[in-house]
Amino acid sequence: MKDVFCRIIAGEIPTIKVYEDDDVLAILDISQTTKGHTLVMPKVHYDNFLACPQDLVHKVYDVAQRIGRAEVEILGAKGVNILTNVGEMAGQSVPHFHVHVIPRYIGGEGGFRITMKGQDTSCMDLPLLAQTISKGLKK
Repeated sequence: MKDVFCRIIAGEIPTIKVYEDDDVLAILDISQTTKGHTLVMPKVHYDNFLACPQDLVHKVYDVAQRIGRAEVEILGAKGVNILTNVGEMAGQSVPHFHVHVIPRYIGGEGGFRITMKGQDTSCMDLPLLAQTISKGLKK
């Protein structure tokens, strides 16, 4: 049985894309820990960071870095958490290697705290948010 990210990559589940190339897909996290919370993953399934080939890990983190820069420059984030979890004990909820890019802001969305508790996204224009981040990506 395919995990949710494999189903998204296969086009079976709709998503809001921030970035895509032959090897990597970046999508807005459906729960938006903070505005712009993006997930970056390889298109080929690997259970986690430790199982993924090094060259593909580098591609995924290159995209994560570019997204982080865009969130600082375009969205005005004051910092960014870039992290991955390996195994259920470490908080990995989907058994498919992925990286969280979580922008941090001053004010209501607070400073540093590790949490995956989502926000109410009903007032967010998520497609516009993804487009805004995408425009800020630099090679």
